[in-house]
Amino acid sequence: MLPVDAALADLLKEPERKPRLLVVDDQPTNIQVLYRVFADDYQVFMATSGTQALQTARQESPDVILLDVMMPDLDGYEVCRQLKQDSATRDIPVLFVTAHHEAQEETRGLDAGAVDFITKPINPAVVRARVRTHLTLKRQTDLLKRLVFIDALTHVFNRRYFDERLSDEWGRAQRTGKPLSLILIDVDFFKQYNDVHGHQRGDEALRQVAHALTATALRPGDVVCRYGGEEFACLLPDTDLDGAWQVAQRMKLAVRELAIAHPASTVAEVLTISAGLAVRTPSSREDAAALLALADAQLYRAKAEGRARACHAVLG
Repeated sequence: MLPVDAALADLLKEPERKPRLLVVDDQPTNIQVLYRVFADDYQVFMATSGTQALQTARQESPDVILLDVMMPDLDGYEVCRQLKQDSATRDIPVLFVTAHHEAQEETRGLDAGAVDFITKPINPAVVRARVRTHLTLKRQTDLLKRLVFIDALTHVFNRRYFDERLSDEWGRAQRTGKPLSLILIDVDFFKQYNDVHGHQRGDEALRQVAHALTATALRPGDVVCRYGGEEFACLLPDTDLDGAWQVAQRMKLAVRELAIAHPASTVAEVLTISAGLAVRTPSSREDAAALLALADAQLYRAKAEGRARACHAVLG
């Protein structure tokens, strides 16, 4: 196992990309003013309505949002409330930028979940400083959360994170009516691998498998977690059976292509995985345990039918 300080070093690395900033205002002139303020140091996304802001926030995962209050479809307060209700966007700092100066309006914005309130006309130096402050705070908060939710051995998310994320994504799928897919993965004959090669080699193999699995989950919302021991879980929001099946097949291939020799395996000369896949569009009467139980049953079936394969089922 890598020492904990090595895992910390990986997490503390600064991101290579520019910070992502979403500017929301129904007046293109105001957007252009803020774009000029931030374009050199930030990747700036723009939205001219509340609905477009919600869509862009989910698609682009900005680090900070500058949000106007008065807009024709959804006002800024409602946009902020919806952002805070969605697990994918709730942790993005929202700064209101508005011509309102009244204390009650500022209070209303903070109650909706905003972290700051900037009045127009803006002072570019002040706006830059406030965005920089909240970006720093967000990075520190994200780091602390990752330290709680990261698995020290494999550097993927741990079981605690999986349990919370499954609950959040199940609730979101209930609200949106979109399917949620879950893949449970087991490394085949891993006890025998440890018996032959020792636990240090086993730990290194698990790290390689975790990295290979993570590389196959291509979208920002997809997540791979260490479920326990040699088991992993992959949660795929807004993903139907065809999409989840493709991910499961990529995972099987990726682990085989690691070419980790496993002479004690009875299904292959290299390390392989078995996978159980379940898909459900949740109803209000169900909870996430139904999806988890079905994926577990499919994993058991894959192992019973010979391992090194994937089995699937759809809750319906």
